[in-house]
Amino acid sequence: MPLAREVSFATGERIFNEGGSANRFWIIRTGTVVLDLHVPGRRAAVIATLGPGELLGWSWLIPPRHWHLGAEAGSPVRAYEFDAAAVLEMCGKDPVLKHALYVYVAGVIADRLRATRTRLLDLYVPYGAGPVP
Repeated sequence: MPLAREVSFATGERIFNEGGSANRFWIIRTGTVVLDLHVPGRRAAVIATLGPGELLGWSWLIPPRHWHLGAEAGSPVRAYEFDAAAVLEMCGKDPVLKHALYVYVAGVIADRLRATRTRLLDLYVPYGAGPVP
């Protein structure tokens, strides 16, 4: 938390765009953030909505450090913002912190992948098509 900076985003404000440079992350304090995926020729597909206590952004941890999704404030947001380079530097000095952070972020990634799969099935599999393998 010594590296945290309090920030806020207005409803509808873009926090980051898919493909942009991922150099920070946030812990949401209040409000909601919508994660979306660019779909050529269509509106962006909403993948998930994040709320208080959730991590926003994990792409900063894995090279080439570009956002895999986009993010927009779904309501007024207050969050703690962290500079990724400073956190990575701190992890370089503290292997216990580094391990705990990587385990936590890996869990977040796994949860988001499961949620994304479910959301995409809801969007693209015809209703009543039978069980999905």
